[in-house]
Amino acid sequence: MLDVIRAAFAKANGVSAGLFSANSKGACPNCNGLGLIYTDLAMMAGVASRCEECEGKRFMPEVLVHKLHGRDISEVLAMSMAEAREFLTTGQARTILDRLADVGLGYLGLGQPLNTLSGGERQRLKLAIQMAKRGTVYVLDEPTSGLHLADVDRLLALLDRLVDDGNTVIVIEHHLAVMAHADWIIDLGPGAGHDGGEVVFTGTPADLVERGESLTAQHLQAYLQG
Repeated sequence: MLDVIRAAFAKANGVSAGLFSANSKGACPNCNGLGLIYTDLAMMAGVASRCEECEGKRFMPEVLVHKLHGRDISEVLAMSMAEAREFLTTGQARTILDRLADVGLGYLGLGQPLNTLSGGERQRLKLAIQMAKRGTVYVLDEPTSGLHLADVDRLLALLDRLVDDGNTVIVIEHHLAVMAHADWIIDLGPGAGHDGGEVVFTGTPADLVERGESLTAQHLQAYLQG
């Protein structure tokens, strides 16, 4: 998406797209486009302070004079995904932003470094990337790990969307909400580890609750009744 934004800035101003990359020729030379200056304190933990030259904006002043819809590149990268959707209303960037909003990442900063994301946020980011593809088989290993309870419903809606788009989604999961939502369940047991590995049931969640005798059936029945 950042490539698309850089290209839009370049086209609007008649300059090279490389100017709008904090890792290329448009970067502030004092902080090398990081926006921060790291000071090594020897025996103590290092300290990061805002670059005084670019004031944390990461770019040279010559870059910031170029505008797109009245905003410079540092102002655009400082937007949240939700704010960027209102700013970039068409084209490929908007399509990507819509997918990020769909997975619940609208609050993240557009220029936020990947190493600041939590495990759950990275999980959803991967899902947003995959949503661009069609006719694929997805195998997800406990996708609810690290997710807040409120995000589980959003995840289920996304899985439905993947299926509606013609994909096959296989989920390895212990979360009862995901089991109850599934089209088809394969229950492995009778226990875990060396006690597991046998297929004890296959069918719909309703059939599992009605006819299943496994521990999974008992917990799912209690969950649905609750």
